[in-house]
Order: sequence, then C-alpha cells, then structure tokens
Amino acid sequence: MRFSDQKEEETTINLTPLIDVVFLLLIFFMVSTTFSKESQLRIKLPESSDQPTEQQQAKLLEIEISAKGVYAIKGPDGVKAKQLLNTNRETLRRAILKEIQGVTEIITVIRADRQTPHESVIRAMDVSRRLGLTDITFATQQITEDSADQ
Repeated sequence: MRFSDQKEEETTINLTPLIDVVFLLLIFFMVSTTFSKESQLRIKLPESSDQPTEQQQAKLLEIEISAKGVYAIKGPDGVKAKQLLNTNRETLRRAILKEIQGVTEIITVIRADRQTPHESVIRAMDVSRRLGLTDITFATQQITEDSADQ
C-alpha cells in the first residue's frame, strides 16, 4: 500500500446554510416583535366635598353608562337621556354629534355605574376625544358615613 501518492483534500465549511439560518432568525424576530404606542389621557376628576361648588353656566353633554355597558346620552338642551340602540362606536359618535350640534366648547360628563365594564368607559372617552370634546369629567356620589364603611 502506498499512502504517499494520495492527495489530501482540504476541508472547508460551507457557510451558506449558516447564513440562511441567521436570516431566518432575523426575519422571525422582526415579524414577531410588537411595538406599542402608549398614550396618556389627561382627565380632570371631580372633587368631592361637603359643600356643593357653584357651577358655571357651562354646556354639559352627559353620557350615562349602565352596568351592562348600555349608553344613554343627554345633550346640553336635553331634559331626559336618550338610550342608544347598541354599543357600537359609530352609533355613539352619531348620537353625540346629534346632541352637540357642532358646539365644541362643551364639558363631557361620564356617569358610569360602578359595575360598568372598563371598555365601555374608554370607548365613550375615545369617541368624545375624536370629536374634539377634550374636557371630560366623571360624575361621582358624595361619600356618606354608611357607605364609607363598606
């Protein structure tokens, strides 16, 4: 046997599969990454005191939300709140536009039941904000001694 006549083959590493795997990982991380845009809402919450404060003659838009998330809207000139047929954003938007009739200097008062789903309150705030009603407040009840213990 003659071993000296055999050629030694040079060993190489094929980098093509490695590059393919790196690109696949890069694409996977780019697609699966989520970018969230967080926003803050500036809300003026009403203060609760023993003596009622003197109210200005401001126009109020009242959005009432029941414990099941059903909306009722009372405009500045309305006597009674009108219940909406459904809880869609578009229905709420149309009802608010009908009640405010183009007036933008109006205070939006949200009267929500304590069992109201959070989504319903946020939907009312979002629709109001998109319509240019940025002065939003929440209606509360004054704390009595009986309810303070609960």
